[in-house]
Amino acid sequence: MGTALWRIHGISVEGYRHRRDGLPCQDAYAHTEAGPVAVLAVADGAGSRPRSDEGSRLAVDVAAEQFVRRAAAAVDTQPGEAVHDLLVDAFHAVTKVFLDTTGPAAADFATTLTVVVLTPDWLGHLSVGDGFVVLRAGTEDGERQFHLLPQPDPAGEYSNETVFLTSPDASRWVHTDCVSDPGIDGVLLSTDGLAQAALSRSAAGPPIPNSSFTDAVFRSLDAPGPVSESAHESLTALLRSDRLTALNADDKTLLRAVRKVRP
Repeated sequence: MGTALWRIHGISVEGYRHRRDGLPCQDAYAHTEAGPVAVLAVADGAGSRPRSDEGSRLAVDVAAEQFVRRAAAAVDTQPGEAVHDLLVDAFHAVTKVFLDTTGPAAADFATTLTVVVLTPDWLGHLSVGDGFVVLRAGTEDGERQFHLLPQPDPAGEYSNETVFLTSPDASRWVHTDCVSDPGIDGVLLSTDGLAQAALSRSAAGPPIPNSSFTDAVFRSLDAPGPVSESAHESLTALLRSDRLTALNADDKTLLRAVRKVRP
């Protein structure tokens, strides 16, 4: 439950249609750590593919292993292009393991993947597909500030088209970021099932974090110690609530980390 620097907690719940039809949740998350490095990963299996729940689980497990191995070996890497190269190298390793494991039936395991690497000096972010990441960093007039990391460009003409690890041109659509900001004290990864709740959209510009939702999600992890069973169950109930289901009936995943020790 967490690392030397971060307190980490995740949850995935099946959406309304999957609960109704007795189908498994096609989202997955994983996190791991090595010394001062933590890796967080979430994935959203393609609803139209028969083994996408297995694909999302495989993707996050392999990503956690491949990204933490490279980041721990390069923890002294300076923020910048070297971090982008590290992220892309890890992504290629994930893709190779994923395709080697799934073989000719790889398309049946189609899934998105969003990864965040946390080190004492920088945060790395890689995404393929429609997952998103929100950072908590700084205050303004006493209010916590939340920042949505850039998302990959749409893969096609329509905004609901996405890219999967198994897409022939997945590497073309991979998006990476490197952020060096000691003020970051919260990180939230999610699949697109929570986009309507966690993000506010307008026709005039890009989406921005919904501060009331994201503040509540982070704040409930700020207290020292492990997340209690009752707090976990309360968050599960929120993600399954009629209010959030009315916004989006898909599976939902939250993977959140808050800083507990300053580097």
